[in-house]
Amino acid sequence: MESIQDFLLNKGYTKVKLKLTKTNHFEIKATINGIKGRFILDTGASNSCVGFDAVDNFKLKAKDSEVKAAGAGAIDMLTQISKRNKLKIGKWKHDKVALILFNLSHVNTALTNHDAEPVDGIIGADILKKSKAIIDYEKKYLYLKM
Repeated sequence: MESIQDFLLNKGYTKVKLKLTKTNHFEIKATINGIKGRFILDTGASNSCVGFDAVDNFKLKAKDSEVKAAGAGAIDMLTQISKRNKLKIGKWKHDKVALILFNLSHVNTALTNHDAEPVDGIIGADILKKSKAIIDYEKKYLYLKM
């Protein structure tokens, strides 16, 4: 019988290793505009996000946004948006990704308070839907359709 991994790889998916943090989040490595970063994989986040403090690092062109962000214990946070970014996760890539920019300090404070490392941002449902993502929780892999 064919394994799930073999089935998905034969269907044109690529696999990316996930790291389970001490806070029970999956962490993933990704590249934005050619710059490597660390991100939380969050199926409950509607949009992928980057912290304000990483804007220069990832060469993001930010524009003010009327949308207020909420989540992880914070509400009505000011946001900006950066469009047309290049995102690469493993071998999967997309050239026109919009990212929401906001203050991630509350997320990183929570992570560091639990001896986990801070992250540059969050990979959310927008990217997971676009890539037809499948998460193997047991083996800690993310599969993305090429």
